[in-house]
Amino acid sequence: MLFAIPFPVIDPVLVQIGPLAIRWYALAYITGIVLGWILARRLSALAPVAATRQQVDDFVTWATLGVILGGRLGYVLFYRPDHYLAHPLDILQVWQGGMSFHGGALGVIVALILFCRQQRLDLLAFADRVTAVVPIGLFFGRLANFVNGELWGRVTDMPWGMVFPTGGPLPRHPSQLYQAGMEGLLLFGLLQFLVWRPGIRARPGFVAGAFLAGYGVARFIGEFFRQPDAFLGFLFAGATMGQLLSLPMVLVGAWLMGRSTPKGAVPAGG
Repeated sequence: MLFAIPFPVIDPVLVQIGPLAIRWYALAYITGIVLGWILARRLSALAPVAATRQQVDDFVTWATLGVILGGRLGYVLFYRPDHYLAHPLDILQVWQGGMSFHGGALGVIVALILFCRQQRLDLLAFADRVTAVVPIGLFFGRLANFVNGELWGRVTDMPWGMVFPTGGPLPRHPSQLYQAGMEGLLLFGLLQFLVWRPGIRARPGFVAGAFLAGYGVARFIGEFFRQPDAFLGFLFAGATMGQLLSLPMVLVGAWLMGRSTPKGAVPAGG
C-alpha cells in the first residue's frame, strides 16, 4: 500500500442559511475580483497613467461578465460541445460546474477591447495593469478546486500524494496546489516585478505578453501532474486539452513582448 496524506475534508459550503448557501468557490471568485480591483486601481495610477480610478471601477463589471460568460462558453465549446449540443439547456446550469480559464481569458480580452474603445484608453497599457492582477484570482480559484476535491492530479507514489474523495483509492498529486503555486504565486510575483518597473511600463503590451506566456507555460507544466478530464483523456501526441489551449497563449505572449517598444519608438519591422 502506498503512503498517502489524508485529504483534509472541508465542507465546500462555508455558510448556509435556509436555501441560501455561500460556497468557498464563489468566495474565491469574489475575493480574487475584489483584491484584483484594489491593486488594479493603484497600478493604473502609476506613470504613465493607464486609466482613472473611476474607469477601473467601471471595468470591474465588464471583466466579471467576461470571466463568467467567456468561462462558461469556453467550457461548452472546448471541452463538451457534443453534450451541450444535445442538451442545450444544460449550458445554463452553471451551478453544476464547468468553467474554462481559456474561455474566461478570451471573454476578458473582448471586454478589454470594447471597454478601451468606448473609453478611448490605450488598450495595451490598460491590459498591462489588468493582467498584472489576474494571478490573484487564479490562486484563490485553485485553492477552491482543492477544497472541493476536484481537478485532482494523476496517480503518484510521492510521499505527499493524497487520496481524494472522488479520485479512487490510489494517492494522487494535489495538482490544484501545484497550479495555485505556479499560476498564482509565482506568476503574480513575476508580473509585479515587471509592472512596478518604469522602463517596463513604458513598453505597452510587455506585461500583458508576460502574463499570457507565463500562464501558458505554468499551465502546460501543471497539466503533466493533473488528471485529464475523463470525457476527453489525452489528445494529440499525448497532450491534454489544457496544454493545447495554452500553446497559443505562449506564442501570442512572446509576440507581444517582442514587439513592445517605448512609446514613440517604431517597432522592429514597423
